[in-house]
Amino acid sequence: MKQYGITAFLALLLAVLGGCGESNDSVFQGYVEGEYLYLASPRAGRLEKLLTERGHIVETGALLFELEAEHERYVLRQAEHELLSAMAQLGDMKTGKRPEEVAVAEAQLDQAKAEAANVIALLRRREKLIAIGGISKQELDDSRAAAQTATARVTELARQVDVHNLPERKKRIEAQQASVKAAEARVAQASWELEQKRLNAPTSGLVYDTLFRQGEWVSAGNPVVQMLPPENVKIRFFVPEPLIGGIRLGSRVQVMIDGREAPISAAISYVAANAEYTPPVIYSNETRSKLVFMVEARPELTAAASLHPGQPVSVSFP
Repeated sequence: MKQYGITAFLALLLAVLGGCGESNDSVFQGYVEGEYLYLASPRAGRLEKLLTERGHIVETGALLFELEAEHERYVLRQAEHELLSAMAQLGDMKTGKRPEEVAVAEAQLDQAKAEAANVIALLRRREKLIAIGGISKQELDDSRAAAQTATARVTELARQVDVHNLPERKKRIEAQQASVKAAEARVAQASWELEQKRLNAPTSGLVYDTLFRQGEWVSAGNPVVQMLPPENVKIRFFVPEPLIGGIRLGSRVQVMIDGREAPISAAISYVAANAEYTPPVIYSNETRSKLVFMVEARPELTAAASLHPGQPVSVSFP
């Protein structure tokens, strides 16, 4: 605010002094102003790479600087491994048991079928012998019990083989799918944290200044690069109170700059709501013409890139 006040005072003083020798009341004094972008990382760290210099013109997306990020890279690698593990478990659940495990179960089933066939064959022989009194009733009952046990064992193993060929239960699969999503979220978070240690240009424009040197420690939120995009360049000039009523937003003005033969065109983007005056005077009908209003105009982008903040200008309406 203090800097703006000094700048405005000097500009107004220039207007007053210029008015002493200026016979054309339709020419207004002013200066070039810039709205800077101060680019910072939300994370702290040592400045590892500074990839631009003041005075450079950079394009949108250009990498400007990187802070050291070994910890963030480690966290990202860990999150990626956890995701791969969770995805592998989910895939295993969906495909059932491994082929080797299924083969073991099938071998056990074949063995149980063979044993059941032997037991059933023995039962059939004893059923014939019981009719001629060749065996006791107890021996026949034992054979029947053994046959039932063997048959039940075959049924059990057959179902186990079927289960081995099935995927996990739906609820377990859903739980593992949730684990995969959680792992994906951790990878996304770790990637975002890593990206905070590097900054790309949000727009094209002039690198007005670099505020740290490579190797220095940068606190979180401290700007490293100061940029001035051409769309943030504006012309600021001052219009006497009697003329302010005829100025409208969007109106075109001609801006004369030292060293340029032809004026550049600009569009009015702001008209101050309150008047300023310098030197201080007592407001009255006799002195009201000394009051001025600050007006801002945006030059065309092709011309804005060649303008410099603080540069004096003269503004007129076509």
